[in-house]
Amino acid sequence: MLASVAFYLLKSGKELIHEPLVKAIISGGGVKLKDIQYVQDDPDKGLKWVLDAREVRFSEDKKTILFSDFHLKMEPQDRPFFELKGSRGDYSRDTGEINLWGNLEGCSGNGYKILTDHLLISETNGHVSTDNPVRIFGPFFSVTGQGLFVDLVKERLQILSDVVTHLEQVPLI
Repeated sequence: MLASVAFYLLKSGKELIHEPLVKAIISGGGVKLKDIQYVQDDPDKGLKWVLDAREVRFSEDKKTILFSDFHLKMEPQDRPFFELKGSRGDYSRDTGEINLWGNLEGCSGNGYKILTDHLLISETNGHVSTDNPVRIFGPFFSVTGQGLFVDLVKERLQILSDVVTHLEQVPLI
């Protein structure tokens, strides 16, 4: 689940930077926008996403985007939706990294939820990571631990330490 979230975040971050409308807005010096909603609907890629943010700021050199109080909703055609809310984030075109901070809460249409305070998404390496505590919930389980590493290419998720898993009783057929 988290791998698909990170994948869509990576794609949405790239598309946000490359969108012609955004290029037109950021011509000139640094720009600050308030209460924005950005919608990307690409039937060829089978994905629609909507980013709402209280504030978005572009650096003067157009290489960094900062945003606060964000809500991102991704609606793939062939998978359940995924939503991610958080306090703030930034995207660096130079490093290809997206940093997200502050009460991050993600949930999917098929009943999965993730909570943490920081995520680092590396476009270059196809990785998502954090050293912070992580909680993941599913329909019949919960996992908590310290740190997270996701390899988006291999579709592998690893909680790094202090892992505790709780399994709910599942009715036998």
